[in-house]
Order: sequence, then structure tokens, then C-alpha cells
Amino acid sequence: MTLDRRKARRLVFILGDQLSPEMSSLRDADPGEDVLLLCEVAAEANYVRHHKQKIAFIFSAMRHFADEMRQAGWTVDYVKLTDRGNSGSFTGELGRAVKRHRPERVIATEPGEWRVMEMMRGWEKVAGCPVEIRPDTRFLASHDAFAEWAEGRKQLTMEYFYRQMRRKTGLLMEGDAPAGGKWNYDSHNRKPAGDDLFMPQPNRFAPDAITREVIALIEDRFADHFGTLENFGWAVTRKDAERARDAFLENFLAAFGDYQDAMLAGQPFLYHSLLSPYVNAGLLDPLDLCRRVNAAWRAGDVPLNAAEGFIRQIIGWREYVRGVYWLKMPDYGSMNVLGATRALPDFYWTGETDMNCMAHVVRQTRAHAYAHHIQRLMVTGTFALLAGIDPRQVHEWYLAVYADAYEWVELPNVIGMSQFADGGILGSKPYAASGAYIDRMSDYCGSCRYDVKRKTGPDACPFNPLYWDFLDRNSKKLSGNQRLAQVYRYWARMDRDKRRVYLDSAADVLKGLDDAPKTYGQGK
Repeated sequence: MTLDRRKARRLVFILGDQLSPEMSSLRDADPGEDVLLLCEVAAEANYVRHHKQKIAFIFSAMRHFADEMRQAGWTVDYVKLTDRGNSGSFTGELGRAVKRHRPERVIATEPGEWRVMEMMRGWEKVAGCPVEIRPDTRFLASHDAFAEWAEGRKQLTMEYFYRQMRRKTGLLMEGDAPAGGKWNYDSHNRKPAGDDLFMPQPNRFAPDAITREVIALIEDRFADHFGTLENFGWAVTRKDAERARDAFLENFLAAFGDYQDAMLAGQPFLYHSLLSPYVNAGLLDPLDLCRRVNAAWRAGDVPLNAAEGFIRQIIGWREYVRGVYWLKMPDYGSMNVLGATRALPDFYWTGETDMNCMAHVVRQTRAHAYAHHIQRLMVTGTFALLAGIDPRQVHEWYLAVYADAYEWVELPNVIGMSQFADGGILGSKPYAASGAYIDRMSDYCGSCRYDVKRKTGPDACPFNPLYWDFLDRNSKKLSGNQRLAQVYRYWARMDRDKRRVYLDSAADVLKGLDDAPKTYGQGK
């Protein structure tokens, strides 16, 4: 498209995770006077080695959004990665666009990531005109509102924040009281799944011409990145994202609550929604989605535990981790309270390990750029925690490999919840567990080379000795944690020789990790 080079009243800069006509940057924009700028830049695709499907999803969704806005009458300046003169950075593309359009003002919605906000704060000097950065109104809690809620609290507890969000939205409320008399039905949502369950398959979308062009670009420019594009089936338009939403509400939500923590080999999706990439990129509105879930419960179509479990993830946890991120950055990203320094093992990239749970989740991640929250937290996350993996490397892995991962949501989940590297800012205790949890919630252990019932020795599930080794080596920092008091008392009462066998067995596991070759960030 040949752009009209007349002077624009305003240049509206839209990021790749802001693909909604309802963005605050567009609130009072005029299609007749303003220009929308979207740009694919190498720096954003490469600052970690993002999964090929993640880059393809974002670039294709951006291109489709640009077409959607053009059809609505907007002038869109879209910069492709392959365009001549592409500077490779947001700031560089802003400077080039200002020369093209000579705007009176630049408008942007605040980014989700700290580093991009720091970049934006220098844009006025580059643009030579005022740059207005507006709040992201897709979220219920502004940065100031969350900071006000957090002020004076000895500990930030998500549950109390979540209750405030329920009252604010009226979701699952009966007057001033929670529906059913309880705020949280998590205890109802821990059923293991069997392979005899009928599990409908989520909507997957065949790549159209635009997506096929993007896939070819990714295979050419990012051939050494993690993952495969063979299974690409993400929605890349608003209409298809809405189709995926409607299919989830009709076919999956009713069973989502019961089985949201379950894991089955060969069943990567179970009853999960796979909607988080669309919500985080702007193709679906999070509050609208929650209202539809609320309506499905009120209509009697889904049980309360399913509706509550889903809504809590969005207006509770999602809002909460964003609040913690902006409250504690930039220091939060480098926290390492437990002093974990071990390098990330290669099998996080290759999936080549005898631990069946780890192999299954990594291979699933490589194939789909997806794993559900328990696979992330209690398999890949727990192993990294127990083995003392450097939390920065763990964070960069999660940021790279999942289609829905953006730093504002991923980093607190890893640094705070998964690795307890923040010492308890986000969560009250580390998510340390032995192999028994994975055995209870999955069918992975039955076909594993290791025996989950064995506690020590070369045939024991590595999670078992590593669990006690983690507690022992971190006892000075964790023994005062009230939620770990009972397990530390048990460890203290354990026979000294038995404790030594656990620690020796763990040392053998850790030596195997240390002796293995490392190609961090190079796995395909």
C-alpha cells in the first residue's frame, strides 16, 4: 500500500501485543487524520530465542490486524521485517516513521515490559514532538491502584487481591457475598484425568496465505530457534480467536475445573482453553471473556468450580502478577534469594532425558509452544527449583518457549511462584514437591525409566532425593517459613544415616547435570 505522505496529526504506535481497536492509544484517534504504525523488528524476535510458533503467531496476527484496521478506514504504516531500511528496533522505526509522516504528536499505549517502557521514555528526543504514553485499560487494576492496595501489607496475598477484583467486577457475586458462599473452589479442581475421558479437541486453524508467508519468513530468518512450525494452528484474526473462545465455552469449560491440574501423556490440551495467547495479544478482551464465563454459570451450563477456577486465573492471578511486576521492577528480574546458580540442562531444549514427565512436557512445548500451568509449575518449574537452576536462565527459557509468554506475566510466575527467587514476595512458600505429586496428577510415571516409589538410588525418581536436598541446603533461609515447619520437623527427626542416603543420592543426580554438556539457548 502506498501511504499518503501528508502531515499526520498524530502517529499512533501499536505494539504486537496491543492488537485491539479498543486500545487506549486509539481512544480519540481519527481515521482521517492519524496514522497507525506497526512494525516487525528483529530486536524483539531475538532478545531471547523465541519459539518459532510464537514469532509466527505475533507477526501473522499483526499483519491481519493491520488489514482489519485498513478495512475499517485507517491509514496503516506497516513495516515488515524484510522491508528495506528496517532498523531492527522500535526506536529506530519510530524515527523513520516520524520522517515519513511529520506528526504533531505520537500516541502509544504503555507497553507490558519494563525494558520497552524505558525505551519509550526516550522517544520524545527521537521524535522531536510530544509523545503521550497512555495506561493500558485492558487491565482492571492500574499500576497506582495496585501499589495503593499493596502499601503497608507485610505480605502480598493474591487471594485478598482477587476478592477485591470480584467485588469490583461483580463476577460470581450474590450481592456482597461470593456465589456459593466461598471465594475459592481450588480444592475441587484437582482430579487426576484418565485416558478413558472424552476430550474434545480445541479449535486449530489452518494457516492462510498471510500466515504461510510469515511461516516461510520464520523458517528462513529464525531457523536456529527452538520449536517447530509443523503443528502451527493458532488463530491469528479476531474472528478466529472468538471462534476458539466460543468453542471453549461450549465444549470444554464445564470440565475445565475438575481436571485443570491433570496431566496425560499424548493429551497436550485436555480441557484447557488455549486462549491466553489471544488475550495477551489483544485479540480477546479478558473482562468480556470472564463475563461470558459468568453468564454460562448463571445459565446453569457450567458448574461453579469451573467458572470460578477460570475467572480466578484472569482477574485474580493475571492481574496480580502484573501488579507485582510493575511494583517491583527493575530489581525483581535479577532476584535470586536462594542463590541458585546451576546452568539450565540441555534437556529443557532437547527433551532428551529419561525422566518421562520432563521429556513429555518439553517435547509438547517444542511441538505446540504450549504447556498448561501445572506442567509449567510442577514439572519443568519444580525440577529447576529442586536442582538449583539459575532463575534468570529459567526465566529466559519460559519467556522463549511459550506462545503466551510476555515478561510482565511470565517473569513473576517464574521468579516468584515457580523458583521462589523473590523470597516470598509473590507467594508464601516454594512449590517444592517430590515425584509423588506428578504420579498422583498424571500418567507419566507408569512408563518412566525411573521408579517414582523408590526414594533413593540410581533407579529412584530424581525428584525424590532432590526434594530433600533442596530443603536441606536451603534450611537457613526456609526453615522459618511457617508453611514448611512440619516438613522440616520431619526432616529433623529422620535418622541421620537415612538423611545422608538422600543427600548422597541427590548429589549423584546433580553431578550428572553438572557433567553434561551445556549449549544454553542453542537447543532446537
